[in-house]
Amino acid sequence: MSNNIKDLIEKYKALNNAQTSTVVTPQAPPRVTVSENERVTLYSPNGKHGVNSLNCKARYDNEGKPIYPEGWQYLTEEEVKGLMSLLIHTIEAETPTLNKNNVRLLSIGDNSRMPEDVRKRLQACIDTTKDNTGLTLVLALSYSSRWEITKATQDIAKDIASGAIKAEEITEELISGYMCTKNIPDPELLIRTSGEYRISNFLLWQIAYSELYFTEVLWPDFQKEDLYKAIVNYQSRERRFGKTSEQVTQ
Repeated sequence: MSNNIKDLIEKYKALNNAQTSTVVTPQAPPRVTVSENERVTLYSPNGKHGVNSLNCKARYDNEGKPIYPEGWQYLTEEEVKGLMSLLIHTIEAETPTLNKNNVRLLSIGDNSRMPEDVRKRLQACIDTTKDNTGLTLVLALSYSSRWEITKATQDIAKDIASGAIKAEEITEELISGYMCTKNIPDPELLIRTSGEYRISNFLLWQIAYSELYFTEVLWPDFQKEDLYKAIVNYQSRERRFGKTSEQVTQ
């Protein structure tokens, strides 16, 4: 491991100790936002929590700089390479555990901005878990919702210009098919930790009818009990999807 990577790890550890910043693992500690979908198994043996899909978004580096497409401009090339090395090191180290727990790994975002070596190693981990049928763990890497919507709009415009589709054929379902998450169910519940009360450019199209849960608990301190509280809170809500209570019960 290079001295630059070691320095980054030490900086991350120091920041985590001082500010209890949100981390994924000791090796890869950027802050994350988590959304969960109740249709498939939470990352735990036997899917005890009845959650099928877990989306995690890496949002900030150790100095609070954003790690999504419009945020790359704030990072030096060395910082980008260091962060990506930490990221892929952690993913590779955790892949055997993902397989053991029947977890399928996916990635969304502009992976073209990643170093080629990182893309290849990430894809190898994704391919290793592709046949797993439990929880689907979706990592939002180099991802921003505005970037995703912009790209989808550009792709739709290209298909209209080529005659593949007509403008009058555009529907919500068609637009969803151009999103990074086209094969992933929309989240039922989005959990925002760390006392933040904003969505921060995350899955803006997909969370139109998601339930939002905000907690003061920092991500490193977020335990099973905190997840249970979020799920119980979610279960107490009425999912109306724009309808009135009377219309839902009819």
